[in-house]
Amino acid sequence: MARIKLPPTIRQRRLGTELRRLREQADLNATQAGALLGSSQSRVSSVESGGYAVSADKVRAMARAYGCSDQPLIDALTGMTGGRTRGWWEEYREILPPSMLDMAELEHHAQSMRIACIIHMPGLLQTREHAHAIIGSIEPPLPPHEVEHRVSYRIKRQAVIYGERPTPLTAIIHEAALRMHFGGRNVARAQLQHMLTMSERDHITVLVIPFEAGTLPSSGQSVVYLGGEVPHMDTVQLDTDHGSEFLDTQPQLARYRSTLDRLESLTLKPEASRDAIHRIARDI
Repeated sequence: MARIKLPPTIRQRRLGTELRRLREQADLNATQAGALLGSSQSRVSSVESGGYAVSADKVRAMARAYGCSDQPLIDALTGMTGGRTRGWWEEYREILPPSMLDMAELEHHAQSMRIACIIHMPGLLQTREHAHAIIGSIEPPLPPHEVEHRVSYRIKRQAVIYGERPTPLTAIIHEAALRMHFGGRNVARAQLQHMLTMSERDHITVLVIPFEAGTLPSSGQSVVYLGGEVPHMDTVQLDTDHGSEFLDTQPQLARYRSTLDRLESLTLKPEASRDAIHRIARDI
């Protein structure tokens, strides 16, 4: 029986996308690039779609052929070569939507994370009970076993903010999210206490936007900004009703950096943010 080839991961697709962008900046089509590289148009196209694993040496050769002299970018691209990462999320490959696994892979490789949430708590800072309440309320309702799979997946994602080299995280949270009673008062109170505990860690900053801040420079959707090896390789993830959306063009990245900067300018300072969370937890 023939082996079924797995679809490319988001990092494999991103590597191909960046190589295509370099080729287009050099004003070359795939056939011309293949001739320069001693390859074929079909092989170049396969690499750019993420469907063909490419070596670090090949990436360097492509960068030279395309006239790219940005060494930090080239180093970042070579770091993405080889086969697919066999991370813990692969055990969910046939269970959860591919975009959810893409998110876990991006978080695993991110150098930093910046999150803005208006209605919901950041998934990386949710308690199991809070996550269960949120996922259990999805419409249309999920079967109980799928709810459990999604909860366990969400909790496992949180490994990136623990351990000896945790990923720096800045969480910008609107007061509205803090006052939601998902799962009831006890679950909500425990969630706020957990948020306070996590905010005491050196690598985690929790910033609260108070109601008094007024109009927000966003549509209210959650935004996750994942820092890459170099700024050019950053990624934005948006939560939408139809699932995750990933953005990586430079204009898109610049737009969401600006949006997050504006949101952060509306927040209370870290100590005042903790005081606000204390007050809300006390009043529940």
